[in-house]
Amino acid sequence: MYQVVRKLFFTDCQCAEDASKTYEELFAKLDTNKDGKVDVSELKAGLAAMGIQTGKGAAQKIVSSGDKDKDDGLDFSEFSKYLKEHEKKLRLTFKSLDKNNDGRIDFTEIKQSLADIGLDISKEEAEKILQSIDVDGTMTVDWNEWREHFLFNPATNLQEIIRYWKHSTVLDIGDSLAIPDEFTEEEKTTGLWWKQLSAGAMAGAVSRTGTAPLDRMKVFMQVHASKSNKISLVSGFKQMLKEGGLTSLWRGNGINVLKIAPETAIKFMAYEQYKKLLSSEPGKVKTHERFMAGSLAGATAQTSIYPMEVMKTRLTLRKTGQYSGMFDCAKKILKKEGVRAFYKGYIPNILGIIPYAGIDLAVYESLKNVWLARYAKDTANPGILVLLGCGTISSTCGQLASYPLALIRTRMQAQASVEGSEQLPMNLMVKKILEKEGFFGLYRGILPNFMKVIPAVSISYVVYEYMRSGLGIQK
Repeated sequence: MYQVVRKLFFTDCQCAEDASKTYEELFAKLDTNKDGKVDVSELKAGLAAMGIQTGKGAAQKIVSSGDKDKDDGLDFSEFSKYLKEHEKKLRLTFKSLDKNNDGRIDFTEIKQSLADIGLDISKEEAEKILQSIDVDGTMTVDWNEWREHFLFNPATNLQEIIRYWKHSTVLDIGDSLAIPDEFTEEEKTTGLWWKQLSAGAMAGAVSRTGTAPLDRMKVFMQVHASKSNKISLVSGFKQMLKEGGLTSLWRGNGINVLKIAPETAIKFMAYEQYKKLLSSEPGKVKTHERFMAGSLAGATAQTSIYPMEVMKTRLTLRKTGQYSGMFDCAKKILKKEGVRAFYKGYIPNILGIIPYAGIDLAVYESLKNVWLARYAKDTANPGILVLLGCGTISSTCGQLASYPLALIRTRMQAQASVEGSEQLPMNLMVKKILEKEGFFGLYRGILPNFMKVIPAVSISYVVYEYMRSGLGIQK
């Protein structure tokens, strides 16, 4: 049966009339109960009977995306329209992979295409991908083999890899130093990118609000804790509650949430521009170019919103009655310390971007490549636990590397507001901490910082998923 369908369906040249006739014959075979529509169970059973391999959940996705009248099935016009539109997309993907335009894809072209989206694989791994599509054993894939393999799978492997392995918009652990997400050309032209950024921003806002007490404790310990003034989690929270009540645990959260939107927008726009400037070939971005573009975009965004970072630290550490709000805080800093005060701690903050973004990217790419090499058999979708695990591990490693610089930045931002503290530059502050408290003095507040990682990741993921469905972003 499958060979018959293959001869009918996967021929090199079909006029519109022949294609329509082929669709009719295929539809008749799939519509087993002859009710004029094909539902999920019929599609799944029919394709399996013909020997056509489909990915997990493919039948459901085909019916959902083609079912315009929402009657849980595809009538003939919906069925043929879906196949025609999907075939167009497959043709575009095939052409983008066929680098030398010879009508065939070989393993070097697959390897190059994956490298273009930041995924470096070995020759053996590229050949393994090719073999899964290659029907005639030539170790190349022509258009018929490509169409045959993917026509009843809603996405191509490359699109799945790009879509599934995004992590920075989903996870918000309070630091905004990660390299921005890659968006496909389709996402940019359809406007899907701003929906994803909006969903990520909302997830970040809710996540930061949920973990604000732990964030305030981290800042409190970074600035006030020392060998002579030991502050534990319990004693720290007691001090805060005694001084300002329960609501004082959320001090500084308002501006922390407020800065998400401008920072995300500036970083995304800057990243797109830096990629164009730094890429050696138009439209292709290598991993090291992506790292450089991401780091520069992060530095640009941080420079633009840095006064808000200083105000966040001051508002987080404020005592009851010290400031009436954000504008009062800005006015008092300006009047008392001048414009330069809004850029205190700027140098350690910018220096912290490189170890954070570099290690976060390197660890995430390594974990991604390990998973794809060992476990990606039927699909490139790793599942939510693997994704969240990889994202959490890479972000935590990045934080661990850049934490001493984050501590120095926070202390410099807070200097003028802490009674009796010296106004020290970065190098003297590092020297003083190492002399008085040793190396681990640079890691004060790391415990509440790590404690907020898992709840922050969990909250941001749940909110992100709700936002995705609310904004109509397909999974």
